[in-house]
Amino acid sequence: MSDGLNEYRTTRVAEVLSDFRTLQYYIAAAPFNPENMDDYYTEGWAALRQCALDGQHILNCAADITVPRTSGGPEEQAKAELRQVMLDAYARRHEGQKIYLRQAAAQRWIEWREQILQGGRPHSGNNSQLRGCDQQLRTELATITDEAIYSELQQSDYDMGRWTAEDPSLRAVQRWVRSRSRR
Repeated sequence: MSDGLNEYRTTRVAEVLSDFRTLQYYIAAAPFNPENMDDYYTEGWAALRQCALDGQHILNCAADITVPRTSGGPEEQAKAELRQVMLDAYARRHEGQKIYLRQAAAQRWIEWREQILQGGRPHSGNNSQLRGCDQQLRTELATITDEAIYSELQQSDYDMGRWTAEDPSLRAVQRWVRSRSRR
């Protein structure tokens, strides 16, 4: 009754978990407080602090270890368990990528802002440029959608020649994320 794919499933889970671990390092390394505390409530720094909180949450939320019992024997039970672990790992990687992309946008915002300020402070002469910088950040953050991330990760996996036949759907990933945000 076994389909013989558990080795592929195990390898796929390991790949996705490795990707998530790499994302964790990047997320943890990003700054979240400005050198000048006058900038604390600016849009980019607020986004970076939210990313740090989101990164901690995705790391700390418990895995769903409830796996339905199967009647097909140990191989079928292993298949069900691997699928459950895969959903958990895949959704965490998805959320990690979203956080990473948001951090990257906010870090670009910091660079743009520093170019505008050139070591100075905001004043009436650079307010228009700073507002434009803030608007650019908002525009970039708006493009970081679940659909875009899912497609990007799917294409990346495909390009690397990974086995993706049983990857969770975007809807399954979104359900997983929603179930973790209520806790």
